[in-house]
Amino acid sequence: MARLRLTLWSWMAAALLALGLAAPAAAHNRDRTSFEPDCHAVSGADRTARAMTGPAAWNCSGTGWQATAPVAWLRFDMDKWKGTPAPRQFFTRTSRHERITIYALDTDGTLRSRSFAETDGRPFARGPVFSLSLPPVTSETEAVLVRIDSPHSIPLLTEAGLARHLDDAGRSVEEMMLLAMVLGMLVLPLLFDVSFYLVLRERFVLFHAVMVVAMMGYVLFAGGVITAVVSLPVAFLAVMAPLCWAIGCGAALLFLSEFLERGALSRSMRRITFWAGCWTIAVPGFLALQFHATQAFDDAAYFFTITPAAVVVSVALIHAILRGSRSAKFVAVAWFPLILTSLERLSRGLGVYAGPSSLDSMMFVATGMEVVVISLAIADRFLAIRNERDAALTEARMLEQISTRDSLTGLMNRRAIEARFDELLAQGFDTFALVDLDRFKAINDLHGHQVGDAALIACANAIRAAGDRDSIAVRLGGEEFVVLLRGERTLERAEAMRQAIPMRIAKDVPGLELPVTASMGVIMLARAARQTMQFAEFYARADALMYEAKASGRNRLAYERLTVFSEPPAGRRRTPSEGRAA
Repeated sequence: MARLRLTLWSWMAAALLALGLAAPAAAHNRDRTSFEPDCHAVSGADRTARAMTGPAAWNCSGTGWQATAPVAWLRFDMDKWKGTPAPRQFFTRTSRHERITIYALDTDGTLRSRSFAETDGRPFARGPVFSLSLPPVTSETEAVLVRIDSPHSIPLLTEAGLARHLDDAGRSVEEMMLLAMVLGMLVLPLLFDVSFYLVLRERFVLFHAVMVVAMMGYVLFAGGVITAVVSLPVAFLAVMAPLCWAIGCGAALLFLSEFLERGALSRSMRRITFWAGCWTIAVPGFLALQFHATQAFDDAAYFFTITPAAVVVSVALIHAILRGSRSAKFVAVAWFPLILTSLERLSRGLGVYAGPSSLDSMMFVATGMEVVVISLAIADRFLAIRNERDAALTEARMLEQISTRDSLTGLMNRRAIEARFDELLAQGFDTFALVDLDRFKAINDLHGHQVGDAALIACANAIRAAGDRDSIAVRLGGEEFVVLLRGERTLERAEAMRQAIPMRIAKDVPGLELPVTASMGVIMLARAARQTMQFAEFYARADALMYEAKASGRNRLAYERLTVFSEPPAGRRRTPSEGRAA
């Protein structure tokens, strides 16, 4: 476990290094101001490009972005391109839409256009972006207008740009390396989840595994890493990123509801956290599908319906920390950076301000750090649960021992032997010896129960000392003991135990006026009759033989060897030198 902790802390160091790489990468992209649209506007579906050539229709303040209207417009002025090669590609954030039409507007009012369906977009391996070819742009072109029908996302508008080559668009090499590093950081926690679940069958491990898989999906699709491996439709890429994020946030809430220590969350708070997780998977998850029928509201609704997850998480963690939860402190450290970066992404998604896609790098790094710290928390919780279970098992064993052991002598009690009798009989313990101390009541009457208890302990020690691995001693209660024996010469071994009792009591309990002897009734069952006898039947027969021994003068043994089942014997004493088969 110490090695596991060292590995996890190493991952955290790698994450911090990656975070350092993210900042210059983001600054690198922010320097590309020429790529950004100069103005934007919205209109109804019947508005034409010619009608958008007037200055009154445009918002050039960089604020007020909308993705709820039927049509969104972007305008790129060509003044900034003078003296440089004209742009040839339009690129933007991967998001759902119905159609994009691009117009080149010349100074004389000429419009040239190209129109593309959603399926015409070409994703490329430099981030979550796709490109479309511009109509011919000449030295007479004063602006490029872009009409986007049914836009589902504000970043589709704010992160749009023009480029001469696709190498000038998308993420930098440093950012792609960062994403690859984050993905590598996510793989090992998933393997640990599998290992933990094989040992620790807890639901929170499964929820964490779902969360890790969802975060890996988010990095693959929102980071655009998947396009470096396989070419996928724009619509699929646009849906998968927010869907993975919704599933990951929901799984995080489910994980939190199950992960914290017992009592860390009140019953109502635990339920709120659990159902908030279900809500986050179901509602934002549905909105992430971005059906064209929901275009007017799904973008804003997605962000507003996923926001309660951050609120519930924050309240639940504060609630648990105030209750002294150690695990909640781990989770708070892991999730605080992720909550902050999610709020930043939420602000861009709602159009509060416009920023480059490179800002997502902060969220990706926070995601990697979150999973690593949570893995460390799971390892810590794993140790705590294992210690709790070990303590519970120890207590259970102690309780079992108390329930199956005689508290005075330490021998097995009647309850234990009756529960295991069939098993022991099958193991060959086919000799049943019932021992009873002679005139034991007189010891209690003359010397008191404390001396009587000492005599019982000495008797148990004598039986235990004279026994071996093929004998089991039991105290039935009072002054009665049972010894089960198997193997050779069981009758002689039982008699040796009986004879050892007076000597051990005399040694351990001085001051008794007379030696304390024992009488014994022994039943030996032949193998052929083994399945016909129960404990009660053995006891009844041995008890009758023991009383025969007492009636014959005590301090002796009576035995019987059984081959078939018959009624308990009566009226005749058997000595070691005599016996019969019944």
